[in-house]
Amino acid sequence: MSRNEPRAERPDYELLDAGLGRRLERFGSRVVDRPAPTAAGWRSAPEPWARADLRFDPGADWVGPLDPWTIELDGLGMELRPTASGGLGVYPEHITNIAWLGAQVVSREQPTVLNLFAHTGLATLAAARAGASVVHVDAARGAVAWARRNAELSGLVDRPIRWLVDDAMAFAAREARRGRRYDGIVLDPPSFGRAANRRWRLVDELPELVAACRAIATDDAFVLLTTHTTGIDGDDLATLLGDAFGAHRVGPTIDAERLVLTAESGAHLELGWSARLAR
Repeated sequence: MSRNEPRAERPDYELLDAGLGRRLERFGSRVVDRPAPTAAGWRSAPEPWARADLRFDPGADWVGPLDPWTIELDGLGMELRPTASGGLGVYPEHITNIAWLGAQVVSREQPTVLNLFAHTGLATLAAARAGASVVHVDAARGAVAWARRNAELSGLVDRPIRWLVDDAMAFAAREARRGRRYDGIVLDPPSFGRAANRRWRLVDELPELVAACRAIATDDAFVLLTTHTTGIDGDDLATLLGDAFGAHRVGPTIDAERLVLTAESGAHLELGWSARLAR
């Protein structure tokens, strides 16, 4: 690189290292040290870990600055805040599906996309930016408010997004009764949750959830399904999508892949699976 050549701007997220059950990440200006059960290997060196600005341990409070800060992921503004569960308001492994989601939206004329378990809105904002009308559903009122804040940061407040605080399964059932259909469905269900005043486990409820989504999908709808649950792998997700959607359409393409973050240190952090179905 010559002295006059502009230096490539660093992305606002990178996995710095992982090992011994923890992950070290940079989110914009802050380095964060937090648990990662799948980080089973050794760490590369102690020096980067000593420079962490924030550290979280289960059963304890965060140590470090707790005020919110903002980063950009693929050009989308996301506000981060340390939460009681050890989260920050974004799942970096989902970045790998943003380009695919945008391409699916662009390939259709003004599609309507349903984002269930929509959290703080990364997928919602990516779909809206690409030209979709989006229905954003999450059961946590605080998460929906947080997502709306991210829409402001991303310059997307004028896009056609419906922000709904609702139970995903109950909402899908009502939409089926109303006869409504979606051109795209995004699903990122948690491993455990509550539905209709009862506890549920994703490993038990996922087939019913996928079937409920099929009932409100157009025949050529695309689907993005991601999970972070032990005991469910990519083959399971692909089989579920194929069984639910394959009999109703010609030649669906289903791709399943592991959600992995890789550090420059060589560390790999496996964080679940995604399955993508498209015409």
